[in-house]
Amino acid sequence: MTRTIAIIGAGPVGLAAAAHAVERRMIPVILERGPTVAHAVKQWSHVPMFSPWAFNIDSAAERLLMATGWNRPSPDAYPTGGDLIEQYLVPLSERTPLRDALNLNASVVAVSRLGFDKVKSAGREQAPFAVRYRNGAGDRTVLTDAVIDTSGTWFSPNPAGAGGLPAIGEPEAAEWLSYGMPDVLGQARMRYAGRHVAVLGGGHSAIGTLTALTELQDEAPSTTITWLYRGAAVAKAFGGGAADQLSARGELGMRIARLVQDGRITVETQFRLDRIETRETGLRFIADDGRSIAVDELVVATGFRPELDLLRELRIQLDPALECTPALAPLIDPNEHSCGTVRPHGAAELAHPEPGFYIAGMKSYGRAPTFLLATGHEQVRSIVAEIAGDHEAARRVELVLPETGVCSATPGGAKAAASSCCGGPAPAATDACCADDAKAKDAGASGCGCDTKAEAREPAQARCCA
Repeated sequence: MTRTIAIIGAGPVGLAAAAHAVERRMIPVILERGPTVAHAVKQWSHVPMFSPWAFNIDSAAERLLMATGWNRPSPDAYPTGGDLIEQYLVPLSERTPLRDALNLNASVVAVSRLGFDKVKSAGREQAPFAVRYRNGAGDRTVLTDAVIDTSGTWFSPNPAGAGGLPAIGEPEAAEWLSYGMPDVLGQARMRYAGRHVAVLGGGHSAIGTLTALTELQDEAPSTTITWLYRGAAVAKAFGGGAADQLSARGELGMRIARLVQDGRITVETQFRLDRIETRETGLRFIADDGRSIAVDELVVATGFRPELDLLRELRIQLDPALECTPALAPLIDPNEHSCGTVRPHGAAELAHPEPGFYIAGMKSYGRAPTFLLATGHEQVRSIVAEIAGDHEAARRVELVLPETGVCSATPGGAKAAASSCCGGPAPAATDACCADDAKAKDAGASGCGCDTKAEAREPAQARCCA
């Protein structure tokens, strides 16, 4: 019997899942909330990706495309979100059998088992999934054998408040707030030029927005930039620098470090936003320690969280902190590590108590950041194999990601930790010669003395500290 799979979301991971389903002669039903494929990606179409094309194209999707005469982009080139859509996702959705599976403007509002609420057990696994979605004609229900939720998290940003709640006054200040990564150098240029703009956050979205604002500052010198950073040491946000095997990400860290050092960006550390006051002259942000800052605009780049209401009638199990599956949580915990040290994972780690239901892609990471697209491709390859009954292929997960200082407790990853002296390379941006030297200087010391110690080492060791 041919199996059907409902795929929520027509982004890169959702379309990859559909491509694998087609290869295994299953029927995908793709439900996309937006008017085009990759509606969420379109919101950040101006943003260059950290990973080159070599990491951004799914294997099954590529096979479908190659049959149409598609020309694969150069594997070493770095696409923007817009490039990803136009050169890859649009051809995939229009030239291959996926076009017959795609339903646009179809917003999924709930998923259940036909005739079964969450409580009822007897006969549950034999009932098909009932996926309720809404389009221009009203509410519809499609029945399928399995469901893969790849809807992402872009439309569910974290609020500005430091405790996970909206800051007091945040809803009232919505007119002056943007979430994610606004197109500072494009559509939103006039909004920010010549204004005092604050960026709240410490991840790649915040850093990318800050660097774009400095480019805008070059053209509109009266533009003032303030970085509101919740942590104690902003150097932590600079990442692995030259040690990052995704060079574009490492270069971004080094660039933001130079901009801070040059005074282009004012940094407020340990700024945990409590309240926003709206005044005729602009906004005033008040931290939980009483500090206040007046600005014109705020970009909230504090990450995202999964939207889980549509899954209320399914039996899902989530880690209490990260809101991902309990098996995945220890592999991606940002308190320990991230993408570069995530071991291979697939259907086994992403399974829920509801057989046949999976969350994949960015949403599978819950509240954990730094998800790489290649991870999602491998997830859905394994999941679709499991749904097809090919358990051996589902277990044969191969995930090879770049080691990176951003994604490891030690800059450069485990290999660097084992082979380099002084704790590994220094974080980008610092004037330190190594990681130990950077730590000493962060603590207020003059350094760790690594330059002196290097003279007594073997030449190879000395080189790593010089």
